[in-house]
Amino acid sequence: MGINRHAAAPAAALALGLVFTPQASIVIDTIIVNPAASLVSAAIGSLRFISPAMAQPGALTKKQSDALNTYNNAVSSFEEVLRQRRAQINSGQPLPNLPGQALYLARINMISAYKDLTDALPSRIGRPNKFGIPPAYFDADSEPLVDEYRKLFDLMEAPPANAQKSDTPFKDVVDLAMAIARAKGLDATNAQAAGRISLGLFFAETNGNQNVGNARSNTYKGSLQTGPSEDKNGRRKWAAIKQAIAAFDPALGARDDKEEARAGNLDHRYNHWTAVRDALMGAHAELFPQIPAIVKTLPDPIDQMKFFELIQIIPSPTRSALKSGDLVNYRISEPRIMGYLRNNSIFAFGQADRARTSATFREIMDAMWLFNAKLERALATFDEVKSGKKG
Repeated sequence: MGINRHAAAPAAALALGLVFTPQASIVIDTIIVNPAASLVSAAIGSLRFISPAMAQPGALTKKQSDALNTYNNAVSSFEEVLRQRRAQINSGQPLPNLPGQALYLARINMISAYKDLTDALPSRIGRPNKFGIPPAYFDADSEPLVDEYRKLFDLMEAPPANAQKSDTPFKDVVDLAMAIARAKGLDATNAQAAGRISLGLFFAETNGNQNVGNARSNTYKGSLQTGPSEDKNGRRKWAAIKQAIAAFDPALGARDDKEEARAGNLDHRYNHWTAVRDALMGAHAELFPQIPAIVKTLPDPIDQMKFFELIQIIPSPTRSALKSGDLVNYRISEPRIMGYLRNNSIFAFGQADRARTSATFREIMDAMWLFNAKLERALATFDEVKSGKKG
């Protein structure tokens, strides 16, 4: 969720590994958020970090001391930018264009600095954290800062007033994906896999929130974070397959007619149904026939979701990896593609990760640990949808 997925990162930012994650935004020039929407966390207002690293006894080498100072400064900077944005929101001040950029960079900087610190002082690797981030990358004492970070983004990326929500957002994703998969010739089992994978995309892109904007990009928006051209392409492809789907699933066809009429001249990315439908058709449906082979190669459902998320991030190399016949060992070495991965918080944290010049798809998927918690939620939600407990 950040700048254009496939745009080259600014040179200075890329050199630091601190480029923006691709995601979309409803922001044009300024944003005004209801100051009553949320209050700043008490923990943020009074938090003063005394990390285990700060209490490290004994003499440190210059490298260790520098890493410690860099980390403590990064924590302070993250805390300060959170306070600044919260104060602006609570007082109803207009926010700058792309108001999430500074927050995102400060968070990345903090995680990177902590990884550099634990590389220099391995004894400083602390306890597990509730986000499932590897402890070498994240000090669990900073959990309150990341909680506040998420709350601010929820405010800045709230859907516009005219967005058309669905009462069954998760079921919609699954139903549309399964119908498209069936139209592509998949059997019931593999069509369910398409539904599960697509729900993973919804969580990976928007945390499972429908019709959201994006505080780090003015291009991407909606439930699956597509740009205007992607949405247009998906609508065209849906029109070519719609009648075939309606023939075996009249109820879904009728729902589609209803949502099309409801959307009217609205940006279709702000109607949850049409946003999901067009995003799946535009980027993923053509690979649905290969789901049986993908599932065989990647039996872990989380890996399957990560693979399709990589279609969002680095589409051409991901398709090439699939065609290679050795997906997991297919190696990426082009600097431009490695830059796109870092734009999406993959190999973006700490000097060692940022120094990587290549990676296999197995290594790439293993490095997508920031996606893990979202995708686990998607798996649990899929089970609830299939059991009829959640719509």
